[in-house]
Order: sequence, then structure tokens, then C-alpha cells
Amino acid sequence: MQHDLFSSLDSFLSVPAGSGGLLIRDVTGQYRPAEADEVLLAAQQLLAAQVRGSDLMDSPAVVKDFLRARLGSLPHEVFAVVHLDSQNRVLDYVEMFRGTVSQTSVYPREVVRDALLRNSCALVLVHNHPSGAARPSRADEYLTQTLKQAAALVDVRVLDHFIVAGDSVNSMAELGLV
Repeated sequence: MQHDLFSSLDSFLSVPAGSGGLLIRDVTGQYRPAEADEVLLAAQQLLAAQVRGSDLMDSPAVVKDFLRARLGSLPHEVFAVVHLDSQNRVLDYVEMFRGTVSQTSVYPREVVRDALLRNSCALVLVHNHPSGAARPSRADEYLTQTLKQAAALVDVRVLDHFIVAGDSVNSMAELGLV
């Protein structure tokens, strides 16, 4: 089983999902019990399929479930972007930067460039805190404002910045920080 870092929704959907049970058919055609990482992959594929094309504002619970499953247990920081169309429907989820256990470098130029390439109208920023504390830091607040200003220069809105820590997902918009 591969343990590569998925970087977009397409990577989840490119591997066919299982039959929905806890058995997997191997290359010889025999069924065997699914391993934990295979079950997690199937769950992530299902959540990715539910997220793509969904209206972010109508399904925040689905998005939070997807983010929790994708980033909640990682031992290192990942910064990702959810790209939205003009109706706030999800175009894509892209993991842009990978860091260490306590930080990651984020480049506003690359975030804006990716938004333009995907023809995004709005963005939702996402990153995880492997420490387990979902509360945004001052650096998180500064980064959010920097990215919000950079995106605004090309008429792209930043709607929220989610922080995932284990089972917790905090919205900076809900905290009044966006």
C-alpha cells in the first residue's frame, strides 16, 4: 500500500474505491480483510467524492470531516487550499506545502498563482497543528491576512482558514479572525 502524500482531490479519486465492506479482493481474485491504511484510503476517497462539487457553505460538516480525516493525524504540518468557484462549490483541494512538526513555509505568490491556474473565485485556507492545539497562533493570523491581501489583488476572496488538530477543526472565520 502506498503511503504517499495526496496533493489533490484527483489523487483520491484515481484509485477505485472498495466495495464498501471491510474485505478487499487481491490480484488473484481472493477476498481478504482490509488493512487499516486501506480502510482509511477508502474513507478518504469517499469524503473527497462528497467534497468535490459540493457547496462549501451548505456542507461545512462534510468539509470538516474530510479535513479531519486528511490532516488530523499527520506528524508534520501541511498547508492546503480549497479552491472554490463563483457559487462556493469546491473545485479542488490542494496540499501545497509540507513542513516540520511545528511549522511550514507558505509562499503567497504560489498560492495566488495556483488560484489563477484553477480559475478560483474564492479560497479556503487549511493547515494542521500536529501539536494537538487547534487555536490559531499570531503567525497564523498574520499569514491569513497576508494571503487575503495578496488574493484580493487578483479578485480572489479568502473565506476562511481552518486549523486541524487531531479531531478538532477550528474556523478562523468563526473566531472573527478572517
